[in-house]
Amino acid sequence: MPGSTAGSAGDTSTASTTPADPTTGTTGTTGATATTKGRVTGGVGGRATIAVLGGMVALGPLTTDLYLPGLPAIADDLAAEPAAVQLTLTFSMFGVAAGQLIFGPLSDRFGRRPPLLVGLVVYTFASLACVVAPNLAVLVAARFVQGAAGAAGLVIGRAVARDRFEGVAMIRFLASITLISGLAPILAPLFGAQLLRFTSWRGTFGALAALGLLLTMVAFGALRETLPASARRGGGLASTLRTMGGLLRDVPFLGLMLTSTFSFGALFGYISGSSVVLQHVYHVSPQTYSLLFGLNSVAIVAATQVNGRLLAPRFPAATLMRTGLAMMIAAGAFLVLATAVWDLGLIAVCSSLFVMMAGLGVVLPNSAARALSLVAPQAAGSASALLGTANFLCGAVVAPLSSLGGSPSAVLLAVVVLSCALLAAVSYLLLLRPGRHAPEPAVA
Repeated sequence: MPGSTAGSAGDTSTASTTPADPTTGTTGTTGATATTKGRVTGGVGGRATIAVLGGMVALGPLTTDLYLPGLPAIADDLAAEPAAVQLTLTFSMFGVAAGQLIFGPLSDRFGRRPPLLVGLVVYTFASLACVVAPNLAVLVAARFVQGAAGAAGLVIGRAVARDRFEGVAMIRFLASITLISGLAPILAPLFGAQLLRFTSWRGTFGALAALGLLLTMVAFGALRETLPASARRGGGLASTLRTMGGLLRDVPFLGLMLTSTFSFGALFGYISGSSVVLQHVYHVSPQTYSLLFGLNSVAIVAATQVNGRLLAPRFPAATLMRTGLAMMIAAGAFLVLATAVWDLGLIAVCSSLFVMMAGLGVVLPNSAARALSLVAPQAAGSASALLGTANFLCGAVVAPLSSLGGSPSAVLLAVVVLSCALLAAVSYLLLLRPGRHAPEPAVA
């Protein structure tokens, strides 16, 4: 990529690093540059590793999106208000946030493979609990456990990327995983809507239980350990807290984490609000909703692939981040105008959301890759846990906002996603503005 300074993260040179601080897990930079664009470390697992990890990471969007077309049916079946049923989404995200804080540090201490297998087994049983839930309270509790267990794939997938790759290679690896996991939000609502033709909403959770069992068997047979015993971090809870505290005191890492967090908030504001808004305000059917949701999901998948394979090798990551954030803000602003001022209808709403998703496809992988490049491999699980926990905590807080007031509102949805986009941009510009830190570690 163009550029000669390490201060522009994502340029062709990679800042050489000093040994990691054992307390913080962050790496120091010397300002010297290496000649490689992006280094692969620890061997490459090839397509099998990408496929397995993609499936693990896909559990997140599948758990979130597969049952979305059935939200109105859950409300009717369990005699609950639509806003109350959205707690199944909120508590699932709280579970994902908590689970990453558990599985991330465990993977730093015991290796990547054992915690992942445990998480998949628990996920399968939690999905079965959702199938037989007799009331909303039990369903919400089961969703929390399901989210926490499914978090193992999310957090460990990112840690494996840090174990094996650096620079552009890491971005490409994350892009490959995203390509597989990105198909999940496209196909999940479509599949979920079709399942509702033949079964109840409980059948969608049965499908997730079957997927969890399949992934458990595949991971047990195919996934290799990527963190050797010699590189694992010792110590207990106190050591984990020191590592996380050091990461949170690192201003560039914090800035990238907050940028990713608020961007993720925009994503989940859309995910949680779109089902009710599109079906109740614009009166689309569950099948039409699933098609529209899938179309918008194409945007984030396509943008991620273009970013990882075409843009990241040619442009500084800082430039790509600013471009993605600008796209998100422009789309959010137009969405507010289209719903609150001009009332332009369904096409304008979906077009705005499409551009918003494309911007997210640029911001999210770059922010994750740049943040992980700041830490040593033995702290990658903890760093990944912080990134994921912050993302899903924000998502859990944002999810019910689009239903405030008790009635679906396209305007409120627009305000929520625009607000998150603005907060992401402010976090990035304030904490990673040029000249604040010299040099800023580069990812490629």
